Amino acid sequence: MNIPADLKFTKNDEWLRIEGNVGTVGISDYAQSQLSDVVFVEIVVSEGDTVKQGDTCATVESVKAAADVYMPVSGKVIAVNQSLPDKPETVNSDPYGEAWMAKVEISNPSEVAGLMDAAAYETYLSQKE
Repeated sequence: MNIPADLKFTKNDEWLRIEGNVGTVGISDYAQSQLSDVVFVEIVVSEGDTVKQGDTCATVESVKAAADVYMPVSGKVIAVNQSLPDKPETVNSDPYGEAWMAKVEISNPSEVAGLMDAAAYETYLSQKE
């Protein structure tokens, strides 16, 4: 299981990479492995949208299930991954790279403190199984 040390995680298996005041959002390696073959991705936020922590930002469907992807932090959407819906399989092959879903300018940095670091996420997953 790939759990990069530089990311923050949610209990819904989203990840957040923080660079300055910008957070990049996607789903974890664990989440994509549970979904198995991802066949459809719909990003439901647009550039310029203001989002709250917990808002749906995308829907991911696989041959087994469908799952909503939630914003780990509040802020203003400054970019969405326009190419991901055309290449949904990227979620399986590169969940922490090319399969990012949205970038958000973080409006409430204190929300980051409520997310799990890699070690806490690893512990959380071990208790989940």
